[in-house]
Amino acid sequence: MTDKSMTPDEVVGQLHSGMTIGIGGWGSRRKPMALVRALLRSGITDLTVISYGGPDVGLLAAAGRIRRLVAPFATLDSIPLEPHFRAARERAAFTLTEYDEAMFMWGLHAAANRLPFLPVRAGLGSDVMRVNPELRTVTSPYDDGEELVAVPALRMDAALVHLNRADCLGNAQYLGPDPYFDDLFCEAADAAYVSCEQLVETAELAKAGPPQSLLVSRHSVTGVVETPNGAHFTSCVPDYDRDEAFQKLYAATPWDEFSARFLSGAGEHDYQLAVRTWHEEQQ
Repeated sequence: MTDKSMTPDEVVGQLHSGMTIGIGGWGSRRKPMALVRALLRSGITDLTVISYGGPDVGLLAAAGRIRRLVAPFATLDSIPLEPHFRAARERAAFTLTEYDEAMFMWGLHAAANRLPFLPVRAGLGSDVMRVNPELRTVTSPYDDGEELVAVPALRMDAALVHLNRADCLGNAQYLGPDPYFDDLFCEAADAAYVSCEQLVETAELAKAGPPQSLLVSRHSVTGVVETPNGAHFTSCVPDYDRDEAFQKLYAATPWDEFSARFLSGAGEHDYQLAVRTWHEEQQ
């Protein structure tokens, strides 16, 4: 079987400007931040980003890399509204397609199953239909004749997700409380890249958690990257919690200042070193 191990920069080398990229996780939880930071170090731009938005969206929006965002929200969880996302929206830096959370999920399901859309009740009677005039409804062909929203498939050129453990074949496992739909992101994309806290032998995955924790299967994975602390500053339970102090710094610091101190290095090691240095300064 094929060893799919890659580095963050090798993953980004497979991407290009104008792509539609899905980013897994949820808000400020288990985001593939090391891959997002690698993306920021590249010149890739003009992206359509599909995400249950968190600081992944904030970073890319602040850097001017997003052309269109498809999301139900953009939050840091403990900070309700992602501040760099908000600032970018206020200056009309990108187009926003905002769906209800359930509509977004069914859009992922449609894409994962290679369907053009799925009919759902979510969105009916709400402003979702008003702010997204391109949405269409369909009528059930059965006796009920119910009108439903036809949620379009959220197809992606590439997906980026972060899991707790993975093997070099691309099987990946979450050990926290929630899968965050990362499997759907991988299956909805033409190519999927999994970063993980630790690469282990395949047999170790079965020992680490119950069968249902084996979320992502190798058939839907193009590459896998070992990135310890790679979800920082979002949480990756049980490996680590959210770095709330650093998140507050991120939220309160002007983008140029934050970027110059923490994101101007040559690679992920430089970022992690800058974060450790900052924490030492707070003691």
